[in-house]
Amino acid sequence: MPFTVLNSRMVEARIGPGQRMFSQRGAMLAYRGEVAFTPNIQGGQGGVGSMIGRRIAGEATPLMTVEGTGTVMFGHGGHHVHVVDLTGETLYVEADRLLAFDGSLQQGTMFMGSQGGVMGMVRGQVTGQGLFTTTLKGVGSAAVMAHGGVIELPITPQRPVHVDPQAYVAHRGEVRNKLSTALGWRDMVGRGSGEAFQLELSGQGTVYVQASEEKL
Repeated sequence: MPFTVLNSRMVEARIGPGQRMFSQRGAMLAYRGEVAFTPNIQGGQGGVGSMIGRRIAGEATPLMTVEGTGTVMFGHGGHHVHVVDLTGETLYVEADRLLAFDGSLQQGTMFMGSQGGVMGMVRGQVTGQGLFTTTLKGVGSAAVMAHGGVIELPITPQRPVHVDPQAYVAHRGEVRNKLSTALGWRDMVGRGSGEAFQLELSGQGTVYVQASEEKL
């Protein structure tokens, strides 16, 4: 069920019989039709294993299941919303940046240390985000949140992309990540942000970058 973008901060999804979707609790702004909202305790499509992984990761962002027949508008905190359409690949995204997603997508959890070794683990400490990242795989759509809008940067084997860890929102494709140090003039003048580290993404895919380094 693709999302319809209403404006930069709101999306709408149409739900039919036999369909379901998941969203952050409190993300529903308005709806039309016969739609039911229930707290989700199964960790999305990934089941109990996914829920346990999210809790261990400190990423137990409360979800609600949305079912019925009608249309639902979603938004949260005035954040910009960006829609990602998946055609079988995997989306890697911080749990608190997920606004809503198709129930057809398989949800899981990936330990960031498995990519980039220790440096992948350091990323969580630098950004204040967890050491785990939520994964969504399959055919469907997901709406993610960001500060100041999102741009999509292609990643190719010939051209890896370096991102400030605090500007990172999500990525998809066959991508590896590692954290590297990058001392520069901002460190010399005492700017205490994440520019001392860069998240290097290599392989084949896309990375989604927000226009602000602020956290959600």
